Amino acid sequence: MNKPVYIKKVEAVDTQFNLKDGAGSDAIHTTPIYAYAVCKIHTDKKIEGTGLAFTLGTGNALVCQAINYLAKHIEGKEINELMSDFGSTYKAMADDPNFRWLGPHKGVVHLALASIVNACFDLWAKSKGVPLWKLLVDLSPEAIVKTLDFSYCEDVLTPQEAIDLINQNSSGISERIPIIGEGYPGYDTSVGWFNYSDEQVAVNVKKAMDNGFTAMKLKVGSADSARDIRRAEMLRALAGDEATIMFDANQQWNLPQAIAICKELEKLNPLWVEEPTHPDDVNAHVTLAKEVPVKIALGEHVPNKVIFKNFLQSGCMSFNQVDAVRVGGVSEFILISLLSRKYNIPVVPHVGDMGQIHQHLVLFNHITLNHPVVFLEHIPHLQDYFKHPVRIEGGKYITPMEPGLSSDLKL
Repeated sequence: MNKPVYIKKVEAVDTQFNLKDGAGSDAIHTTPIYAYAVCKIHTDKKIEGTGLAFTLGTGNALVCQAINYLAKHIEGKEINELMSDFGSTYKAMADDPNFRWLGPHKGVVHLALASIVNACFDLWAKSKGVPLWKLLVDLSPEAIVKTLDFSYCEDVLTPQEAIDLINQNSSGISERIPIIGEGYPGYDTSVGWFNYSDEQVAVNVKKAMDNGFTAMKLKVGSADSARDIRRAEMLRALAGDEATIMFDANQQWNLPQAIAICKELEKLNPLWVEEPTHPDDVNAHVTLAKEVPVKIALGEHVPNKVIFKNFLQSGCMSFNQVDAVRVGGVSEFILISLLSRKYNIPVVPHVGDMGQIHQHLVLFNHITLNHPVVFLEHIPHLQDYFKHPVRIEGGKYITPMEPGLSSDLKL
């Protein structure tokens, strides 16, 4: 039996990283500052939990202030007792009456919630001496469901239905577990950042393919759509017909533009076009999906389970890009993954965490929930700042074995 671990103090840390030479740039963030609002949980033992929420710059300080306020909900708790009914604590934090007006369930407050929730899951796994993926895979369906808050989703998925869904997919676990040794396939986001020259993109594509990547993504969304089309055609020519390519517009098109440009991009046979228009506009995505036979990926800026539920119900989403450092942490990520499984939409996370946490979550999604293996985004720019950075070999994520969810930074 594990010894009890009590949460003594919660601390927020504002960490920001300037990127160089156009790395990380997209159509809106031309000079990005990658930032984490870090939640550090100090305990009465020699372990601590580390959680992350991802932001881009100055607003990170606001998220840290919110972490310090919400910390009261977990301070003094024993981690295993806390996680045995974590859904209740999650709901209390999400609905804190002093903060709920600022959302609800979105923006600064929800990002703070994500960081705290992720720190709790990290500490829980460390208290048992196992990586997060193993902790989650070994949990009973009932224990998984007790970590979740189903509020506003009961119309499509009740706690009992979630338990039944997990049980229904348990029979094939033995066939899916070998992925632990095989590695989870990645795709290279960094070949085509917005500010990279054509020449740099060409160099990056060759390097990615030499490193074993068979899938890669290009940033589009330029004010000059001809630039987007030209560079998209260049990527297809460089990568070849057998490669998997994707295009990411970072919400830069209105609906008429999205329809027109996606008709051109569709000719290049992309796996998806990502964030083609405003992330709150469900109807625009529905219309686009009807007008153009291109698959739509979205979720990077979808803030919570309710909006994900709406997108899944609408039928316009082909790939679900929920991000555990954007929504309410691991807990809400799992609930959204369950919803996505019910609607048979694969989860291919956006990785604001640089893939550190999500390398665990995609394994859980595949092994326990029977989500298909697609890809996991790979962005290497902050790898030197993590104590246990992700490892990529032959274009695949090598399964992490250290206790926790791989979010510890060299602070």
